[in-house]
Formats: sequence, structure tokens, C-alpha cells
Amino acid sequence: METSSFSQLPISPEILSAINDMGFKTPSPIQEQAIPFAVEGLDIVGQAQTGTGKTIAFGIPMVEKVSVDITATQALVLCPTRELALQITAEIKRLLVYKKGINVVPIYGGQPIERQFSLLRRSPHIVIGTPGRMMDHLSRKSLKLDNVSMVILDEADEMLDRGFREDIETILKFVPKERQTVFFSATMSKPIMDLTKIYQKNPKIIKVERTAATAPKIEQRYVQVREGAKFDALCRFLDLYNHKLSVVFCKTRRRVSELVEKLHMANYYADALHGDMKQASRDGVMSKFRAGKINILVATDVAARGIDVENIEAVFNYDFPSNAEYYTHRIGRTGRAGKEGISVTFIGMRELKSLQYLERSLKCSITSVEIPSNNVIEKIRVQSIADKLLGMREKHLDKSKEAFTALCAQSSLSSEDAGSLLLAHVMGISKAAAIEEEVSSRKPKREKKDLPKNGDDRVVLQLSLGKMDRMRTSDVVGAIAGETGVSSHNLGIVFISDTKSFAEVPQEHADFIIKVMNDVLMKGKKVRAKIASDSEVIAADKSSRPERRGGGGGDRRRSGGSDRRRSFSSDRRGR
Repeated sequence: METSSFSQLPISPEILSAINDMGFKTPSPIQEQAIPFAVEGLDIVGQAQTGTGKTIAFGIPMVEKVSVDITATQALVLCPTRELALQITAEIKRLLVYKKGINVVPIYGGQPIERQFSLLRRSPHIVIGTPGRMMDHLSRKSLKLDNVSMVILDEADEMLDRGFREDIETILKFVPKERQTVFFSATMSKPIMDLTKIYQKNPKIIKVERTAATAPKIEQRYVQVREGAKFDALCRFLDLYNHKLSVVFCKTRRRVSELVEKLHMANYYADALHGDMKQASRDGVMSKFRAGKINILVATDVAARGIDVENIEAVFNYDFPSNAEYYTHRIGRTGRAGKEGISVTFIGMRELKSLQYLERSLKCSITSVEIPSNNVIEKIRVQSIADKLLGMREKHLDKSKEAFTALCAQSSLSSEDAGSLLLAHVMGISKAAAIEEEVSSRKPKREKKDLPKNGDDRVVLQLSLGKMDRMRTSDVVGAIAGETGVSSHNLGIVFISDTKSFAEVPQEHADFIIKVMNDVLMKGKKVRAKIASDSEVIAADKSSRPERRGGGGGDRRRSGGSDRRRSFSSDRRGR
């Protein structure tokens, strides 16, 4: 007999309230089967397709078992990536919203270890992390597992694929033998079953038969693109498909906000949806989206469950999802109610392995596609407009002829010119022209014809880090292009003093670049960005040798370093 609600499972009222707030109505098969056994304290091997709520399946028993009165780490969650560690932490904290006093700490590589020392000294009740960083803390004796009574290995198959078996076995030696051990995995491979025989006692095997992990009418695609070219690529796909409703997924609230601002600058109708928004704001955004007042919704994974709109035609994974579960949740926003949908996932070179794992765990094929050129976009859009015109012919031709004749008379344009300009307006050619001509995963060629002209269209950006912070020209160019999406073509002279870095940037983008860069970490330090005054440029210029890049300032190219310095600072003084 199926469980019709979470209230029929052995769950406390506080957790039930949290589940209700999270929008879950009925337990999934893996939750329904795993939660009673896990709450009872039994070892479990759970296999279920990704996207079925495995985090909640082990998260509920874990938080129910932890005692606030014991000031020690009592539960341990091992997972393959830092992103997954953070996502599990966020999900567990949402479960604990009405159950106060339980401290949850994520530990993973890439975060300063000193900060983690401070968090671990407080003896958190639950520690969630990656094997490598846990091994590091165990070797430093900053992580104590003497009181752990429950260990969860999430995405166990991926951890083994990544070569973490030895680390896992070492970590488990630090945990008391009398414990509950739970494995969750998308597959039950022989290596996983070998581990269960060694580290579990009579485990309950739960296997949820695979249905269709993803909607069969979703055409799944991926494109390889470097970080700095993502925005241009997204614009091309948006122009190519020209869908009425699309959703773009990013990993963080900050990325969502930045992308929405860039879309606004490019004249797209977009808005943000993320977990930090108040409910009234979320409702307002969704109302505009459903009504078609905005046609692009940029969202985080936390917000994904709140997107329940039938007519979404496309999903774009601007940031690669942390795991297959999030991928399934994301693309499941399209292809609903029997309709067709498209998903396009942007990946970098480092994410190819993760993509392959995604395909294996979901047993699906994700097809590689190229970023469309402007010519392809225009041809497809012309054909689409032609089809619509033919459909309108019978009902609207006579009335539109009268209006068109009047338009030509008032504008003094020939019918051919007027028709061409109307087509340009409909196709948004002015917007397409603002996007770079060629976007690919390779570094674009810098050609003189692409460079902005000299004059008052440039300002000098000042960053608060310099040579003493080990800053290099490539750091400055890479950070500005990668974080803001402003092409490196459009950056002029870059030079670095002992304490500051300077770069010429297009004046029209200066405010946006400053806003983004003021929220960036470089060399482990927070950056402060502003427009440099003439006196600051001149003072720094006297003690620095500017480095000529391939972009900008065509007639400023001179052979000697002193000439370059005079050119840079004298130009500033002369403006």
C-alpha cells in the first residue's frame, strides 16, 4: 500500500512542517521505503534514479537521530563534489528550520581551511563533505568522529568513479564500528556491493525501478563554451529559438542577479527567481512569467520546485548542475503536459567527465550542438516569420495593405525599403548586431577591425590589487572578461603598479563592470573597483611599465616602453 502523505511516516511534527514549507506533498518511492528503515537504525543500500529525492530520504532520519544535548559530531555525509556538499547542506538546513540547535557544517576543498578549523572547533552535530578535505582534517586532528553513529555515502558510485575508495575506507576506520551506514547510489555496481559487504551489517536493499528519469519529449543538448563566451552563446540560442517562455538555471543567487542585469542590458525581458526572495516577490515574478510580461526566468536550483508552468519551451543550464538530481529537476520544467521541450547545457572542458557520468546515471543521451552563427539565426527566423505571414494571409492581408501603403507614404520610403526595415525590426537585428560575430569554445581571434576606436569612449578602471598581490596582466584581463562577459577584445591598455591594477574599459560598460568586480575574489582577496582619477593614473604610470595587449588603442602602438607610458598618461591628461 502506497503512503499518501509524509504524516504516515515516522517523522516528528517539526520536520513535517519543514517538508510542507518545502513544497513536498507525498513521499517519493525511495523516501517511502527508506525512511522507516533508516529511522529504525538499520543499514541501507538504496538505489534510485536521480531526481527522486534521495537527499530527503537520508536527511530526515539523520536529523531525527541527532541529539542536541550531545556536543559532538554524530552524523557524517560523504559526497563526491563541493557543489553537492553545499546543496546537501542547504537542504538539511531547510529541514531543520523548526528544529533548532542542530549545527550543520560543510567541509570541502577550495574553501580556506582556517575557516573550517573554526567551524569544526564548535563540534557540529552533522558534517557534510568531500573525502579529500575530510582526510585532510583527520590528518590534522581537527575533525573528530568518535561519537558518529550514522554515516551516509551519497552518490557512492560517482565517488568510486573519481577514485575515492581508499579515502572512504580510511575515513570509515575513524568512525565507531557500532554505527548505522547508509549507501545511496544511482547504480549497484560490483565495487559498491563489495563495500557494503565490508562496512554494513545485514543491509536492507531498496531498489526503486527506473521509470523515465526525464520526460521523453525533451530534446537534451549540450554545448562546449568557455566561461567568458557563455553570455554571447546564451543570447544566440535565445535568438535562435525565440521561445515564448524559457528558464535559465545558475548555481548561485549572485550569478542569477548578474545574468539578469546583463540580459536587461541586451534588451531581453528577464527576471530573477531565487531562494533569498520574499514570497511576495517570488509570486510577483511568477505572475509576470505566466502572463508573458517576461519571457526569460533566471533561477537557482533552490527555486526550481516553485516553477510550475506548463508552457515553458526551453531550459538552459547556464551553470552545470551539481548532480544528476538537480539536472533532472531543472530540465523537468519543460516538456510538461505532453508537450515538447528543449534543454541546452553549457559545459567547460573540466565538466566533460561529469557530463558522461550524468548520461550513465540517467541512462540518456545528451547531444552535442554548435553555437549558432548569426547567419543561421537569421535564416531560421526569416523562415519562421514567412510561415507566420502565410498563416495570417487570409484574415489580415486586406487591412494590412492599407496600413502599409499609408506607412510608405508618410515615411517617403519605397515599399521594398519599408518592408526590409520592418523585417529588421521584427527580427531584432539591432540587438543581434551587438553580439560578437563569432562565439566558440576557443579563444577568439583579435582583429584590428573589431577593436573600439580611440577617444572619449574609454575610462580607466582601477582595481585594489597590484604586483605585491602577485597580480599579472592575464589575471586582470581574465577576471574582467570572465566575470562580466565583456569581451577581452574591448579592453585596452592594462598596467600594474605595486598596489593597484589599471585597465582601459568601454565607458558604456564601466558601471556594470565596477558593480560586478566589487563582488569578486582575486588572489584570495576581495577586490575594490572604481574609475581611476587622472592623478591616480599619472602617479601609478610613473612607476609602472604598462603591458600592451592585443586589444584597443590602435594608434597608441609604439615601440618603446617610455612612449607607451607617455601615451597612456598623456591621453588621460588630455581628455
